[in-house]
Amino acid sequence: MSKNLTEKQAAFLAALFDEAAGDVVKAKLIAGYSENTSTTDIVKGLRDEVLEATQLFMARNAPRAAMAMVSGITDPTELGIKEKMAAARELLDRSGLVKTEKLQVESSGGIMLLPAKNTSDDD
Repeated sequence: MSKNLTEKQAAFLAALFDEAAGDVVKAKLIAGYSENTSTTDIVKGLRDEVLEATQLFMARNAPRAAMAMVSGITDPTELGIKEKMAAARELLDRSGLVKTEKLQVESSGGIMLLPAKNTSDDD
């Protein structure tokens, strides 16, 4: 985390990705904030930390997404497999594991690069 967090802020982040299951209002109450405390203000104050925790959460679940993709190969008749595979692919993409694409470029002739034409030479 990039800054020192208060006890309530740390509890909010912990609850957000665990017991509250992403529900910011629930996380606020679990962390001990008052119902009257603005959820928007809490999230604004923890914006960078929430984003960092979200990336970590996605990374923690990337193995589960990989397992789901492999299970789709094992049992392609599983009910809802297309949606499960699409969700797994999206999670892996957002975790940084993207499909590798290779491009092969071939040329039989050479290429000559010239410096940019100076417009004052035209006069």
